[in-house]
Amino acid sequence: MSRYDSRSSDPTSYRDRRSDSGLAAPSPSPSPSIKNEGASASPARKINLDGLPHFEKNFYSESPSVRAMTEAEVTEYRLRREITVEGKDVPKPVKSFSDAAFPDYVLEEVKKAGFVEPTPIQSQGWPMALKGRDLIGIAETGSGKTLAYLLPAIVHVNAQPILDPGDGPIVLVLAPTRELAVQIQQEATKFGASSRIKSTCIYGGVPKGPQVRDLQKGVEIIIATPGRLIDMLESNHTNLRRVTYLVLDEADRMLDMGFDPQIRKIVPQIRPDRQTLYWSATWPKEVEQLARQFLYNPYKVIIGSEDLKANHAIKQYVDIVPEKQKYDKLVKLLEDIMDGSRILIFMDTKKGCDQITRQLRMDGWPALSIHGDKSQAERDWVLSEFKSGKSPIMTATDVAARGLDVKDVKYVINYDFPGSLEDYVHRIGKTGRAGAKGTAYTFFTAANARFAKELISILEEAGQRVSSELAAMGRGAPPPPSGGFRDRGKSFGSGRPWS
Repeated sequence: MSRYDSRSSDPTSYRDRRSDSGLAAPSPSPSPSIKNEGASASPARKINLDGLPHFEKNFYSESPSVRAMTEAEVTEYRLRREITVEGKDVPKPVKSFSDAAFPDYVLEEVKKAGFVEPTPIQSQGWPMALKGRDLIGIAETGSGKTLAYLLPAIVHVNAQPILDPGDGPIVLVLAPTRELAVQIQQEATKFGASSRIKSTCIYGGVPKGPQVRDLQKGVEIIIATPGRLIDMLESNHTNLRRVTYLVLDEADRMLDMGFDPQIRKIVPQIRPDRQTLYWSATWPKEVEQLARQFLYNPYKVIIGSEDLKANHAIKQYVDIVPEKQKYDKLVKLLEDIMDGSRILIFMDTKKGCDQITRQLRMDGWPALSIHGDKSQAERDWVLSEFKSGKSPIMTATDVAARGLDVKDVKYVINYDFPGSLEDYVHRIGKTGRAGAKGTAYTFFTAANARFAKELISILEEAGQRVSSELAAMGRGAPPPPSGGFRDRGKSFGSGRPWS
């Protein structure tokens, strides 16, 4: 039985969505610790914090089994699961869902989802988030970070005064793409259902009407892309006065996409004593600088290392191939691996994406494409066809590289090599998720030679074979006239390359 399962039934104070359980009304929190919002932040409307209620942030109660862990056991567990932590008074990791001190209504949803044990980021991130401190989480795509911040968010919402008419959300999640935002909302809806927590997704490319109506009705959780959220704020369709739990998901991707000014315009409109959770797959200087401005005394948890690396559950093959031979190589590869499993093919450009998809369909392959120029309705339909397996081949530009979360993608093919090694890691991270194995194939041309050295480092770190041709390119040698996926001496045309 959780210590939260005795919520006040006073409807004028704290929410009472369930008749049999809930969160106790919190006591007033101590004076807030003020964050440095950064002098360079873009001008934003001044907000009046007078009259806003105090709020509770610390909901963590260490379970007896976690308390009994010795420091040696904690160290061994973190080493085994590749967890590195920084900060003062870092809580011990939890080994099971019951150890996380979630209320029963949250644990019920976790059991329904069929999860066996927390992922490394959840194991360490949950106690950190439940303690109410700011948090930096660095973990690769597919690590389970969405639930690492959503489940504590649900607990946080249930401990706050109910929304009054005209109030904005309590939880704000900023995401770089509409696909990612939609997927986060799906998880928020699923795990917030037992608490009757209302959420909405705010993103561009679709009519504003339904989103505005959701905001006018009042929602506890908003998942938003920065541009559309600013539009809603400037149109007075919502406000951020009640936000006490802020999440920046895939912060590195948001900065890559140029959202830095929008983030700096949004965050100063949120009360400074909020809790902020900052998630990123990589830790470049730009991401670190933004974190320094918006977080106060944060915990930091790193899964693996801050250095760029690929998921070790993914088998990587790199084929050095002339540009003109890529389509023929693609068809031969599809002939070899096509077994009805989902195959995700990445292209550099929208035009190239459409051209290759059209050619594949003319050649009889069940392919569809997704990119930024397609309407939201068409993108939703393509994703539905891909997820259901009706169209097991999907081509995509990098709009899908970090925003999509499609389970059971067996193969990723980089038809065009991306513009950075970070995008390479995120692209191939669409397979090998949630403990599954995956395979990634990459076409590498002379034009990509500048990436050879860094690519070799990623391959070697993951224990992958580096071909002699790629190794030569890494040393500055020109590429060979042709190439093929090779493993154990077999080339592309001599059977399955992984056999």
